[in-house]
Amino acid sequence: CIGPSGLLIVSTPEETMDNIKYKEFERGVRVEEIDGLRLVKRLAKNMEEMFHKKAQAMKRLVEAAEEAHLQHEENPDLQYEYFNAVLINEDVELGGKFVLQPNDHFNNRSVNLSLSVVQVPTNMYNKDSAIVNGVYWSEALNKVFVDNFERDPSLIWQYFGSAKGFFRQYPGIKWKPDDHGVIAFDCRNRKWYIQAATSPKDVVILVDVSGSMKGLRLTIARQTVSSILDTLGDDDFFNIIAYNEELHYVEPCLNGTLVQADVTNKDHFREHLDKLFAQGIGMLDMALTEAFNLLGDFNKTGRGSECSQAIMLVTDGAVDTYDTIFEKYNWPERKVRIFPYLIGRESAFADNLKWMACANKGYFTQISTLADVQENVMEYLHVLSRPKVIDREHDTVWTEAYIDSTSDDGQGPVLMTTVAMPVFSTKNETRNRGILLGVVGTDVPVSELLKTIPKYKLGIHGYAFAITNNGYILTHPDLRPLYGDGKKRRKPNYSSVDLSEVEWEDKDDTLRNAMVNRKTGTFSMEVTKSVDKGKRVLVLHNDYYYTDIKGTPFSLGVALSSGHGKYFFRGNVTVEEADLESVTTIKLMFVVLSFRFLLLLCYRTYCNTDEHPKHRYLSQIEAIKMYLSGQEPRLHCDKELIQEVLFDAVVTAPLEAYWTSLVLNKSENSDKGVEIAYLGTRTGLSRINLFVVPDELTNLDFLTAEDKEGVFNADHFPLWYKRAAEQVPGTFIYSLPFNSGSENRSVVLASTAIQLLDERKSPIAAAVGIQMKLEFFQRKFWTASRQCAALDGKCSISCDDEHINCYLIDNNGFILVAEDYTLTGNFFGEAEGAVMNKLLQMGSFKRVTLYDYQALCWVHSESSDSGHTLLDVSILQPLCVLPLAGPHMQVPCDTEYPAFVSERTIKENMGNIDCDVGIKKQIPSSNLFMVVVDNKCDCIQFGPITMDPFEIMYILHLFLERLKMQKDRRRPDTCHPFHPEENSMECGGTGSLTTSLSATLLLALMALFLR
Repeated sequence: CIGPSGLLIVSTPEETMDNIKYKEFERGVRVEEIDGLRLVKRLAKNMEEMFHKKAQAMKRLVEAAEEAHLQHEENPDLQYEYFNAVLINEDVELGGKFVLQPNDHFNNRSVNLSLSVVQVPTNMYNKDSAIVNGVYWSEALNKVFVDNFERDPSLIWQYFGSAKGFFRQYPGIKWKPDDHGVIAFDCRNRKWYIQAATSPKDVVILVDVSGSMKGLRLTIARQTVSSILDTLGDDDFFNIIAYNEELHYVEPCLNGTLVQADVTNKDHFREHLDKLFAQGIGMLDMALTEAFNLLGDFNKTGRGSECSQAIMLVTDGAVDTYDTIFEKYNWPERKVRIFPYLIGRESAFADNLKWMACANKGYFTQISTLADVQENVMEYLHVLSRPKVIDREHDTVWTEAYIDSTSDDGQGPVLMTTVAMPVFSTKNETRNRGILLGVVGTDVPVSELLKTIPKYKLGIHGYAFAITNNGYILTHPDLRPLYGDGKKRRKPNYSSVDLSEVEWEDKDDTLRNAMVNRKTGTFSMEVTKSVDKGKRVLVLHNDYYYTDIKGTPFSLGVALSSGHGKYFFRGNVTVEEADLESVTTIKLMFVVLSFRFLLLLCYRTYCNTDEHPKHRYLSQIEAIKMYLSGQEPRLHCDKELIQEVLFDAVVTAPLEAYWTSLVLNKSENSDKGVEIAYLGTRTGLSRINLFVVPDELTNLDFLTAEDKEGVFNADHFPLWYKRAAEQVPGTFIYSLPFNSGSENRSVVLASTAIQLLDERKSPIAAAVGIQMKLEFFQRKFWTASRQCAALDGKCSISCDDEHINCYLIDNNGFILVAEDYTLTGNFFGEAEGAVMNKLLQMGSFKRVTLYDYQALCWVHSESSDSGHTLLDVSILQPLCVLPLAGPHMQVPCDTEYPAFVSERTIKENMGNIDCDVGIKKQIPSSNLFMVVVDNKCDCIQFGPITMDPFEIMYILHLFLERLKMQKDRRRPDTCHPFHPEENSMECGGTGSLTTSLSATLLLALMALFLR
């Protein structure tokens, strides 16, 4: 039996409200409804201004670089000692003394804020004449780097990537090779470089798999194709066709179309490259015809880039020039460029391939070894950049989100976007050659965007997010790019997570498509948000507001939960009017008043300490004190937020006296079961009271911030605050923290929300709670459960009965108290599957299905026989086979998993489950339920109900449809496919075309153009 008040409540919400003086200030408090559309427009404007500052810095670099090159005369004999990023501070050539000092703004790395360094890829000679000349004239960028940083101290790395291959980086830093003494970094195959240098493109890659391609040639061909894929980005489309006497689409089920060059698609095609097999005779005419038809048909669908088009030909020779095919499909407009890659050392067919390139505005290269691949593949990028260079269009480009492994903010690798602009030769004599000098860029941490968002105005469950023109997430609280121990390993497809994969309740992509198309508007839907490491679920109704960020390919959205999430209130204490008490209170923050009381400003940005070097070493509390003193006009702080936190500090100050009285009253907590009392407010102010000395605490998360979901941080409110807000007003929510160590399950948290008004639309002012020992909590429960209201003192059902199992579970079905202590923290359905099944049938609990489209699954497969591979052309069948990964490795997958939530309206249930009897009764003023089960009969045949996720196994054709399927996307605003002044005769090769071939080419083209 259990009495009506069987659980320990240290204080009721009403008692807490009496000690928190919000009610006293109620007349001076203004409750305001959040105008979501106005808010998102203002945030987008703030981001636009921040992005514009970065773009202006790049524009200054472009102007300086182009002027420096214009004034420079190329000198093949130039000797110049520069600071080589690998060799500095070593007793070698190019290893001069270079002063480095740790700098907090650059994650405490040792940098030089006066000079840049130059990195040269390992496979290039660092004193090559072209590199030395480029390094010499680009020294002019040092002054601009420094000036940019002084103008905008929030800038981090600035750089210039040269078309010659070297990379100039500011501030200067020492680079370290890998264990093999190699630095594989080449700026020219980075997305920011390729995106700035070229326009979007549709590409068909033709791979010769005739018998002459056996051995090393096929290996080089595979690497060449893989390197070409590296140069393609999210705005590009491609397919790969292998040919001999027949055509073999590398992915047979994706024939007749092009697919977007995102990470998932490229990786899928790479898996098939290793299965290419060489035999037979190469029929290039058939392959070229297929490629032209494919490009033409796909272009008519309107689904591609609708910009540049190219055919990449990877072969060891061509017996003809195939001019009749080009005349039929490509001349005279020559809209499709041809880029032949001659594999091997033989040059017998070089002239034919050169002719194809020159006649079709392409470029010819010969690749003899694996070491030649990357450098030769890069050449086509400079050809595609010619129209943009001749047009003098310095398009500003922004990349999708990516992880910079070299930057670590103490929490792991940093998520970045890059703004980049191309640099052109402006010399008149080179105009029609369209010479790209390189690309300038700077990294922008996504955290920099988040600083422009006032979290306290978004409500408890509200958040902001941004996506690219392709619908991929730039920032979203549900984006999980890292995994593994310490969350430092990158997921393979982290940069191409679509908005529809996190806002998956929007089945029709209404929100996503509107944002991709840069519209401004609103959208609403019910969402299920998993919290507490996916074990719990909150069912919310979200209102979305969205608009575009002008000058970028990004769109911004804001999600606000209906009800209390749409309202906030303003206190009546202003910064100017703040009395001595409030200012003194602020100045005491982050100071231990005694070992018992802490007043914290938790991980919120109140002042921007990045704008001026003098402020970078200030903590937030130091910055607030300086701001309040009025002595530092250059320090920019959020005046409104500081005003509100002043208000919260004054209103909640009496709580300390109340807690002190509890401490002094030893009888209230004689066995030290209650360890901590805590309060958090909407502004990030947190008060913590210790009822025991720190050394006696069972769980230190509140003091050490080890549990990121348990404390305030820059992105969201803590979990206990979120769950308390969704509980019925005036009731407590109890939970066990789900942490990694079992010892952390030894405490129970009890929290409740404080609202200004007695209605659901009232904004949440604060949340309070206690941390108590689990053993103490369970002892209180068992004591209460033995109380009986019967006149004779005897109850028909008692937890002491050996045939009765008693449980205390929470509103998500997790066990807080059980006679078998090993079940504590487990899901009730695992222990009593039959009873849980009955509770679901009676509607006492409901199952909520959740999806994770960013999951990783372990796979295992046997190694395949290398003698017969999937794309062995001698046995190739028109079958679609999904590749299997190697043994015991994690691969991206989609998963489905359940969560459970109680129905608030059902307070009590009783049901028969064959031989079992189950009784469920809600504990008043809580989220807890007591469940009593008759255990005399073994109901193992029902089986447990688990919360384990399972992989969604797509039927084969559905998986390939997902690869082929193209969601709405918006093309970049600019396109430069060709230019009439372009000099297409610079078309590659070690030497110029032979005289006879040149004459033949000119005569053929003249005949065509004069028709």
